[in-house]
Amino acid sequence: MHTPTFFDIDETVKIHPSEIGFDFDGVIADTVEAFIRIACEQYDHCGIHPEDITDFTVEHCLGMETELAASIFLQILEDSVGTGLLPMPGAVDVLEELSAHAPVTIVTARPLGEPVHHWLQTMVAPSVYERIKVVAMGDHDDKVRHIQQLGLSAFVDDRAETCLQMHRAGLRSIVFNQPWNRNRHNLPSVQSWQDIRKLCL
Repeated sequence: MHTPTFFDIDETVKIHPSEIGFDFDGVIADTVEAFIRIACEQYDHCGIHPEDITDFTVEHCLGMETELAASIFLQILEDSVGTGLLPMPGAVDVLEELSAHAPVTIVTARPLGEPVHHWLQTMVAPSVYERIKVVAMGDHDDKVRHIQQLGLSAFVDDRAETCLQMHRAGLRSIVFNQPWNRNRHNLPSVQSWQDIRKLCL
């Protein structure tokens, strides 16, 4: 079966920046880099590579205790700046470009929005930060409702299950390619923020 990719999308039909939203972890922020680094530096759980994370629930593919994985993610969720969370390559530049056309909307399954706001304030110019809306809703499986309430027609996420839910709800669902979503969907996908720029600008 042919798996659609970004290049199957009709690039002449652009998505206006006001109509698209973005997940945070794994799309805007390189949460896996932080997870791998903390696992090694603080817990001596070294030798993990991004390609090893083939399941969204990392303990299912890393042979790591659930409590340890949860502890590392909790550090990142509660203190994204202090844990050194980095942006995905190109994310900051493209978000700045998008914000010049419309406010940017982020919908995250994180239960806490403040660490995301703090992180954004350290990453983008004040004029850009003022044009970013963050919705922290705390439940991966309830994103569709929030995205629809925000009036968005398209969304970029790295969790295949979320993208499939959005697709079934009639939203334009775009998968941000990551090792943990490969072979789990047949939806359009993007490889990078450069692809997102082509899709919107």
